[in-house]
Amino acid sequence: MASMNTANKSTRFFPSHPHHSATFCTRIHQIAALALVVATFFLTRLFDHSLGPCSSPHFNSFADVNRQYDGVLRFGDSVGWPDRGYGTHLNLKIYVYDENEIEGLKLLLYGREGKISPEACIKGQWGTQVKIHRLLLQSRYRTRKKEEADLFFVPTSVKCVRMMGGLSDKEINQTYVKVLGQMPYFRLSGGRNHIFVFPSGAGAHLFKSWATYLNRSIILTPEGDHTDKRDTSAFNTWKDIIIPGNVDDGMTANGARLVDPFPISKRKYLANFLGRAQGKVGRLQLIELAKQFPDKLESPELKLSGPDKLGRAEYFKHLQNAKFCLSPRGESSWTLRFYESFFVECVPVILSDQVELPFQSIVDYRQISIKWPSTRIGPELLDYLESIPVQIMILRT
Repeated sequence: MASMNTANKSTRFFPSHPHHSATFCTRIHQIAALALVVATFFLTRLFDHSLGPCSSPHFNSFADVNRQYDGVLRFGDSVGWPDRGYGTHLNLKIYVYDENEIEGLKLLLYGREGKISPEACIKGQWGTQVKIHRLLLQSRYRTRKKEEADLFFVPTSVKCVRMMGGLSDKEINQTYVKVLGQMPYFRLSGGRNHIFVFPSGAGAHLFKSWATYLNRSIILTPEGDHTDKRDTSAFNTWKDIIIPGNVDDGMTANGARLVDPFPISKRKYLANFLGRAQGKVGRLQLIELAKQFPDKLESPELKLSGPDKLGRAEYFKHLQNAKFCLSPRGESSWTLRFYESFFVECVPVILSDQVELPFQSIVDYRQISIKWPSTRIGPELLDYLESIPVQIMILRT
């Protein structure tokens, strides 16, 4: 027993891997490591002091900001933030490609015959392609000098152009490849600093060769679902940005609106679903549920053409006549109805399990919406919605 204890005290065990068998930590190694730490500390302090006068005059420390704001930091305030940051001191430069400088860009904007107008494309849920383009043209961050640009915006209306027969899928793919081949700054960065808008559930898949050409570019899209049946997702959380769908200008513009919301207590229905079935399970279940409980859930058949076509104003009148607006997934996880419901002060109920929402790491959507499992669509859903007091609903809207 004594000999065993002696062996334990005198023997040290090291990893058996041959590459590590000789890596003993001697006193010399320890002294050298300590010296390195001390040298790094003093060099860091020296650089801090030497670079101090060159630091931004608008931002010295959080303590300075706290003193200036009486202890309150306000997101978006310009004073106190670094030059290259938020507010008036932001010096971001964005170059917007002109339709005449790149051969083929007009095709992606107006179709092969040039007859598809921006006014036609700005309508409906894909209008963000036109609106973002117009906003950037008027932005104070726009630059006309490519050499000083931080980011480059490529204007297209391919979703609208495709839907209106202006280009086929093959033509869209060929034209994109041709356009990108004429952009030296795109090639220089590998596309990392170029921005593209794809405003539908298809995302960047509208450009069949996106994986080859746009895999490093910044994509703005309302669709962040990784579960759709595609070989590869076109959305990358680390570089792409989810944006809201385009809501009709008649509801978002200042002044008179198509429809004004009225008190929740006076609304006829508990909930509604305004949308086509599209053969989707969740939507079909809601249509059947409306037939079982017609006094609680409204789900009218939507006519997209003909004399019974539901107009814009009529659509929003239906939407505003319920306390809750049900938003199931369609061809993809997102649905425009989620955004439309806010403009009639109807509480959106998300019935799409994999949906990703704009800036959801910042916006607490639990305060302004309800998310319900799509596998539990049925009377239980209506019972739950009916149990929510009106006072809570008023707070949500």
